Amino acid sequence: MGRLTTHVLDAAHGCPGRDIKIELYRVEGAGMELVATANTNDDGRCDTPLLQGADYQSGVYQLHFHAGDYYRARGVKLPEPAFLDVVVLRFGISAEQDHYHVPLLISPYSYSTYRGS
Repeated sequence: MGRLTTHVLDAAHGCPGRDIKIELYRVEGAGMELVATANTNDDGRCDTPLLQGADYQSGVYQLHFHAGDYYRARGVKLPEPAFLDVVVLRFGISAEQDHYHVPLLISPYSYSTYRGS
């Protein structure tokens, strides 16, 4: 049974990205459908997969990580508008694969991602 998971690491503070709002959208043509919303736990992970079971389908998806809100809540002074407010990652899923893990490493001025395991 396939699943999609993620986690966030805060490179600026050297810790997991705690309580970051994440939205998952399925991209269909020019539109998007909200599929899931979650907040990261103390370990920077979601408590359950963002996609699993019958919802785990091949297609194009977007993860929206609300990094600006996270840094503001930590008391980090960000310019207005923030350089990185909502980090958007667009990626494809082939349901033939049983697990996609999409981690995010963030700071107020940079991010990186990869397909994890």
